[in-house]
Amino acid sequence: MAELGRVVVRDPDSLLPGGFWAAVAVWVERPQVANKRLCGVRLEARRSASLPRVEHSGPRPSSGPEREEQAPAGCGPKEGPGHGRRFPEGGPGTRPSAGPEHGPQESQGRRQQGEDQREAAKAPLLSRVPGQPGKAGAGEGDFPASDLDSLWDDFSRSLASGNREMLAFFTRSGAESQLEAQHGLDVILRTVIPKTNTHCPLNAPRREIVVQDVLSGTVTFLPLEEDNEGNLKVKTSNVYQIQLSRSEEECSAYSYFSYFQRFISVLIFCPERWHSDGIVYPKPTWLGEELLARLARWCVESRQGGFKSTLSLISIMKYSRARQALKEKYKDMVKVWPEVTDPEKFVYEDVALAAYLLILWEEERAERGETARQSFVDLGCGNGLLVHILSSEGHPGRGIDVRRRKVWDVYGPETRLEESAIIPNDETLFPDVDWLIGNHSDELTPWIPVIAARSSYNCRFFVLPCCFFDFVGKYQRRQSQKTQYRGYLDFITEVGSACGFHVEEDCLRIPSTKRVCLIGKSRTYPPAAEGSVDERRTRYLNSRRGGPVSPGASAGGADGPEGRGALVAGAGHTPESPAEGLWLSGFHPREKAECVRNCAALPRDFIDRVVLQVANLLLGGEQLNVRSSQSRSVKAWNRGGSLSLAEVAGELDRETLRRLKRECGGLQTLLRNSSQVFQVLDGRVRIRDWREERPRKEKEPEAKRRLFSETFKTRICWFFAHHPDGCVLPSDRCPFAHGPGELRPASSKKKRQPL
Repeated sequence: MAELGRVVVRDPDSLLPGGFWAAVAVWVERPQVANKRLCGVRLEARRSASLPRVEHSGPRPSSGPEREEQAPAGCGPKEGPGHGRRFPEGGPGTRPSAGPEHGPQESQGRRQQGEDQREAAKAPLLSRVPGQPGKAGAGEGDFPASDLDSLWDDFSRSLASGNREMLAFFTRSGAESQLEAQHGLDVILRTVIPKTNTHCPLNAPRREIVVQDVLSGTVTFLPLEEDNEGNLKVKTSNVYQIQLSRSEEECSAYSYFSYFQRFISVLIFCPERWHSDGIVYPKPTWLGEELLARLARWCVESRQGGFKSTLSLISIMKYSRARQALKEKYKDMVKVWPEVTDPEKFVYEDVALAAYLLILWEEERAERGETARQSFVDLGCGNGLLVHILSSEGHPGRGIDVRRRKVWDVYGPETRLEESAIIPNDETLFPDVDWLIGNHSDELTPWIPVIAARSSYNCRFFVLPCCFFDFVGKYQRRQSQKTQYRGYLDFITEVGSACGFHVEEDCLRIPSTKRVCLIGKSRTYPPAAEGSVDERRTRYLNSRRGGPVSPGASAGGADGPEGRGALVAGAGHTPESPAEGLWLSGFHPREKAECVRNCAALPRDFIDRVVLQVANLLLGGEQLNVRSSQSRSVKAWNRGGSLSLAEVAGELDRETLRRLKRECGGLQTLLRNSSQVFQVLDGRVRIRDWREERPRKEKEPEAKRRLFSETFKTRICWFFAHHPDGCVLPSDRCPFAHGPGELRPASSKKKRQPL
């Protein structure tokens, strides 16, 4: 065997050994966090086991110095830790003598400590029950527990029949020293699922047995392969182990006491025969460097986020295939995206979301024994891409939003998108729809479970909360012990439960910081109890009546004007004249025309005056020219100083500040919008020096390259026109025009043709 690497773990908060097993749980349950070429794993089965007992014909070897053992054929001599003394918790060393940590009750204490560690190691995995519908173990290729029993029994017999090298690898020392230690092991059968894409020809899942030995502080990974008869067996060439160990060090030459230094190491059983495919089985250097560093960091990190693992409610394997297929099918949307938003973020986020819903609904049909595809309505559909994908994949549905988007014209008439307001009342019900979707639905988010519950007993809901809204306004944080995001998710879960749903939570794999979804698939009551439950819903809504009043035309969501921000609006409704028939008074829908308050609507002469005034302050009061002064040397170019935003605001007149305060972000937003002239970082502003800008990458997204080419030399360079020293860049390197002679007309955007 060979040690690939060893990292000392600093543990000032005494998180070990529990932190080690929490880190191991991440690698066992979610290896894709470290290995980006994996989609995830499926936990098939789990059992308790023990190492086999080997009979001896000779005397028991002494517990003296480390002894040499014959290595497996082709594996070379044994190396690394784990071939001498043993510690409790699994570190190398002799049995410790009585001292500060050990006394007459050492044996009983070690047993209790072992039980505590075993519980810490098993707890992270017990939240998933393999084989149950809708859980991580659900899906194609499930293995019953009996298959794991058979695999482990066969492997145990091979250890007992003479595979002493492998047995020694498990026990971290000579096999004979462990013959009396029949403590329990935790054995897991898992399927490792690679990402499916055109660049990785290997897309078949691989199965492994994971053996956790809590008392010894080891977790061993046994890859499985099929023999010529189709039977699974352990592939000994790719066996590796992660160890938590500790070494004894004296505190000082005059001290009778000692301390333990903990470290994590990775070992390979047979390094000479290790086969790396670059995906499921990385190179040994990756295991000994990248993985080891991550494990050491995870050991002492606080993981109190309180969120579920990603894709815990669906089959990861099916999701991986569906997402890759949709990505290939709809990737051209990036090229024809007519909105001002980032096409890659919105397209690939909706592709991942569509893949999740398609698999969720496919597994739901299998559970219910149905074949008809579920219908849906996307409330606050925004750009409508999710509606387009789901409809194109055979699910009848439509999207509703208060404001039409330009990209709607790209989809064609087959995609049903409606420009209309959504107001929570008896007129806004969908009795014939299976699912209501709220993807970043802002003000409607808490209302979607209510609308689904009152539409019909069979109506379900899916919400992906983003901005924090209550029924009648902004959501007010109620518990300081939780983050605002966690508190809001708990609030939406509470709403769904009050409406009579079993609410489940899952974490999506999308390029967004808000990626936890809440799903209501079934009810907590029979259909006959609908009347009494609806009375309970009404009482719950009335209990929220004391919430803050909606600000009417509130700011858009995080996705901006072209995303899913502007959602609930109604023509003719204003904050002074609320809509009639609301389920809860005080709700005011948004205005259809979104109020732009990002300084873009300010008069051009006002913006230019503020920019010149701030630039003059940064340049130390040096008079700014109306034309460039190209006579000065570029080497003496004045880049000015740096001022805080507060210092800049202190130099502006009261009327200017008053106008800026009416905008979102005020002075900072105006200066950030003038990015050609200023850099704003950490609350300070300075003149931008274009010599420091990184050159444009050749492999930038096509949308960014297209935007740059369309705007090149279409505007006069501010520095050429106003800076005392002119532009710091020569004309051929500056993207802006140095004088009217270089100006070229802006390209007119061609009308996008439907796909």
